[in-house]
Amino acid sequence: MGCGTGYLLGTLADRYPDAQQLCGIDAAPQMITTASAFARDDRLNFTVGVAEGIGYPDGTFDLIVSTTSFDHWADQQAGLVECARVLRPGGRLVLVDQFSRWLLPTLVTSRQGKARTKGRATNLVLRAGFRSPRWHRMYATIINGVTATNPAQSRVNGRKLPSSTWR
Repeated sequence: MGCGTGYLLGTLADRYPDAQQLCGIDAAPQMITTASAFARDDRLNFTVGVAEGIGYPDGTFDLIVSTTSFDHWADQQAGLVECARVLRPGGRLVLVDQFSRWLLPTLVTSRQGKARTKGRATNLVLRAGFRSPRWHRMYATIINGVTATNPAQSRVNGRKLPSSTWR
């Protein structure tokens, strides 16, 4: 999510040769044009889109990776719910961005109201239905990542089915 020029997706394609398809989504058409032009693997597919409306069916992906784009999502909660919808049960979310322990350092930018603290981001991840969030320090003090798992239960149109209908 937020694939930019596609560099990371190309690196993942090299690292995981058994992956059948790798899809990059970005809101900026210029990024998708650049990513498509430099794609060197037939398994790479790039599409213009936003996190709040991922144009793929339920349970399509095993893994969703978003690096430094979460802060740009118009509606972070809706985007996370959408990520949960398109992840298969047991699929993983990797979300890396500027997250601080404290709110104050995040208020000096123009993105007030966004989940810029680990606590706020954890709450959004859990409310979207993900389980077992774990934080990882990435770069410096403020770049951190959270990984979480999509529960092993079925969803239809983004809604969890009652346990009596699970497969």
